[in-house]
Amino acid sequence: MACYILAHDLGTSGNKATLYDTEGNLKGSIVADYPTYYPGDGCVEQDPGDWWKAVCESTKTLLSETGINPADVACVSFSAQMMGCLLIDRDGNPLRNMLIWADTRSSAQEKWMQERVNLQSGYQITGHRLSASNSAAKLLWVKDNEPENYKRAFKMIHAKDYIIFKLTGEIVSDYSDASGTNLLDIEKRCWSEDLIRAFEIRRNLLPEIYPSTHIAGKVTAQASKLCGLLEGTPVVIGGGDGSCACVGAGVVRAGSAYNVIGSSSWISMASEHPYFDSEMRTFNFVHLDEKLFTPCGSMQAAGYSYAWFRNTLGTEEKAAGKIAGVSAYDILNRGAEKSLPGAGGLLFLPYLLGERSPLWDHTARGAFVGMGISTTKGDMARAVMEGVGYNLKSILEILQNCAEIEKVTMIGGGTKGKLWLQILSDIWQKPLLVPCYLEEATSLGAAICGGVGVGIYPDFTAAERLNQTERIIEPDQSKAAVYNTMYGIFNKTYQQLKPVYQALTRVRK
Repeated sequence: MACYILAHDLGTSGNKATLYDTEGNLKGSIVADYPTYYPGDGCVEQDPGDWWKAVCESTKTLLSETGINPADVACVSFSAQMMGCLLIDRDGNPLRNMLIWADTRSSAQEKWMQERVNLQSGYQITGHRLSASNSAAKLLWVKDNEPENYKRAFKMIHAKDYIIFKLTGEIVSDYSDASGTNLLDIEKRCWSEDLIRAFEIRRNLLPEIYPSTHIAGKVTAQASKLCGLLEGTPVVIGGGDGSCACVGAGVVRAGSAYNVIGSSSWISMASEHPYFDSEMRTFNFVHLDEKLFTPCGSMQAAGYSYAWFRNTLGTEEKAAGKIAGVSAYDILNRGAEKSLPGAGGLLFLPYLLGERSPLWDHTARGAFVGMGISTTKGDMARAVMEGVGYNLKSILEILQNCAEIEKVTMIGGGTKGKLWLQILSDIWQKPLLVPCYLEEATSLGAAICGGVGVGIYPDFTAAERLNQTERIIEPDQSKAAVYNTMYGIFNKTYQQLKPVYQALTRVRK
């Protein structure tokens, strides 16, 4: 009897292939990197051929290293980067590299879309702001700048959809990926005919969409030879990485919430309805469970901020860590532990890459505010972690208008640091649940989706059993007052600096 599930997580830097048994035990994991191309300012692309090569290589290597027979793989499913734009011809051949989520060249198209459709109306239909970050604007950029590619295009699909085509010959997508396009009527879970007409997009470019648990097809004989999976292995669609992370974190019931601390960071929750913020500060995806949604707020530079601090001001710690065989972060954290909550009155605004939620301000930039002659590197390190916490608190407060969030499950590489977790718990005054799988939660979510699709699990509540809480971080109530004060000053500081950011943008240009 087939008793393993293969999950592929097509990220920005590479593909992670993971094998789980049906009890959720990780049997092996392999990462195959692929390049990202930057052909111009704001242009960020990837070659779909690199994804397919990475999927084939990682699958064969993983099966070989674990010794698992391909006949024992019950299904394969996917998590993948979202909000891209890949155009393929009738034979499934890419017409150009994919414009990935980070590509922002379509600012003119974003402006045109907002002229055609009121921003609030677009938000109410799609659950997102009409933005260059989403697929529709990228598609319009191709239409305006590469009309021959647009004319020849048969379908616009996403990263996982291309790999599914290579495995099965079927061209499909799912609700979660569709919800990041700015073209889905998120409540009806169908393509919005009103937006398609308003944006003058060819309706037949959009693929058929299904629940994430839909079996797209089976591995073909040709694909089997290339990737090492058995011909006939079921291929379950899976979903976008955010929705997969939600399931992997065990957030499968309305009202539960999680936070990812990686290079970027987001807080999301499960809800029976989209949450439409009056100021459009947050957005929504469809959950892997088609009956649920995932209201979400995402910031640009979380782990990136601490990595920048380490790389820019932590050269001594990097050298000392290399000698001692420990991470530079561990040494920086020791200094941060000596700093009191509030970092001695020092603030860090973590806007190194501009900001999405809740500000939606691409001109915003990072800043230390409040440095004095007695400020230490430990104060600065703590201020960076606290600054990320303040920004995430603003997202958390907005989402609590949707439903009261009593506790937050933490996943991602940044959650390995005990100090940062305690700081976040103290700032938010919420218990934080730390599960068994942190960095593998996204791939686990894809695996669970596959398992539901082929009937191994009855529903997504299996995630609560497969990634159980290992420890709980309780907030220190004695620190609430200072953090509430600093949080208020943090928000006021951004408002005061906003005209400065705009002036500096003109200088940079």
